[in-house]
Amino acid sequence: MKPSTAAKPAQRFQSLDLLATLVAVVTREGAVLFANAALEDALGISRKSIEGSSLPQHFTEPQLLQNALAGASSNEFAALRYDAALMRPGSEHWPVHVVVAQTERAGEFVVELLPLEAQARQDREERLIDQAQANKELIRNLAHEIKNPLGGIRGAAQLLEMEIESPGLKEYTQVIIHEADRLQTLVDRLLAPHRRPHVVGDVNIHEVCERVRSLILAEFPRGLRVVREYDISIPEFRGDREQLIQAVLNIAHNACEALTDRIGAGDAQLVFRTRVARQVTFGKQRYRLALELHVIDNGPGVPDSIRDRIFFPLVSGREGGSGLGLTLAQTFVQQHHGLIECDSVPGRTDFKILIPLP
Repeated sequence: MKPSTAAKPAQRFQSLDLLATLVAVVTREGAVLFANAALEDALGISRKSIEGSSLPQHFTEPQLLQNALAGASSNEFAALRYDAALMRPGSEHWPVHVVVAQTERAGEFVVELLPLEAQARQDREERLIDQAQANKELIRNLAHEIKNPLGGIRGAAQLLEMEIESPGLKEYTQVIIHEADRLQTLVDRLLAPHRRPHVVGDVNIHEVCERVRSLILAEFPRGLRVVREYDISIPEFRGDREQLIQAVLNIAHNACEALTDRIGAGDAQLVFRTRVARQVTFGKQRYRLALELHVIDNGPGVPDSIRDRIFFPLVSGREGGSGLGLTLAQTFVQQHHGLIECDSVPGRTDFKILIPLP
């Protein structure tokens, strides 16, 4: 008898290992033909143990998946969706959104599991990315619209000052010139990240953190304790060192501004924590390794009134703030294909930077 030339499930479905979502290929009865790497990681069971087992038995309500497979096999549905709870050995049940669809082969089905918390996270990340892109376009367009008439206003004020002799009236023209210059400085800051070229080189994230730490301690020498919790195994990666220093500095400086009262009391704390995240998904892509940098402070937390808008340009939680620090930090991190997230409650604010690693 000749050996079968049909491709084995592991070969046919190898590309499913690239997906961040949990995927299994099963028979009409629910026997697992193939399980991708994400499902293997989620269950904490080897692929060999999953394949050949009954997928419905991994759920708290097996009958729901059995009914879905029966409905799909009778062509009642092109794809069937429902929410369920996945059982994981030694862990809590995991709420997932289940999608069942038939493959091109009769009696063979793809079951996709979307963790509900991951789905919510993905939606939030997509909003952040869309928001950052909208912010960038708004800033560039607004800055250019302001810059052109601003030069005319300043020039007209200078010409007017040359024509008048009264010192009292010259004070007014000086006010116009001074305010025009102040606005010009603001516009330059808005356009700065879009003008400066992206200078790529080898980056050691701990050198970045140490540089920021020295700058912060120079400005706040008393009442602030800076804690370093570094994972020294993190490899170097390609990036713009100066941009990353500026991004981390902006976040850390904002934290110190929020810590003013605690600095005065002498119990302010700022933590730089680095870790390696494995098999993470952000920006609609799955990465085998990613840098996870936390900047944590023990301040009062981000005010509720601006919590959803902290990365918007010109939004600040303190009097006199420019509202550009976090916007620029977000821009610089996204130029490294990364993401910034914020988790804040009174007494603890955690800004987390995620950047893919090689």
